[in-house]
Amino acid sequence: MACSGEGDLKKLNADATILAFGDSLTLGVGANDEDAYPQKLEKLINLKVVNAGVSGEATAEGLQRLGAELDRYSPQLVILLEGGNDILRNYNLAQTKQNLAKMIEEIQSRNMQLILVGVPEKNIFSDSADLYQELSEQYNLVFDEKIIASLLKKQRYKSDPIHFNALGYEKLAERLREILDENGAL
Repeated sequence: MACSGEGDLKKLNADATILAFGDSLTLGVGANDEDAYPQKLEKLINLKVVNAGVSGEATAEGLQRLGAELDRYSPQLVILLEGGNDILRNYNLAQTKQNLAKMIEEIQSRNMQLILVGVPEKNIFSDSADLYQELSEQYNLVFDEKIIASLLKKQRYKSDPIHFNALGYEKLAERLREILDENGAL
């Protein structure tokens, strides 16, 4: 479910670029390049979606990289799916939250729209780590707290314990298309 509150999106221009920013779940580890969610989403919505995923990246590294990617692509909207490696490596979640907050502030300071996708904690019952909900409320974001955890709970969507297969990335792309549609971006 996308918790949108006041965070509804503006309709994307026909020539809009969407920047999919994140780690291996954005890059598409576990599937062929054309099966990564950004490529699947691009086909579903007929808009340019840039895959800016880096496998193994933690939020501190993503924060260092974000500005250059925003400069390079000037996206109208950013899909932020980052933090899984911080959680897997047991990094301090207060620092993870601070890094994500700085990324959100950087995106918003450029008047770019943003969708935040939550990553679960290492807990079978977790939808997403609390810090994602807190950030979505603090920054009034369009947010999905369940899709990643939901897909990770079903073996048929996974290529290994932490990555999706082509079907999993397709389901993620379909959910993001719904979020864009439900919030007025399409």
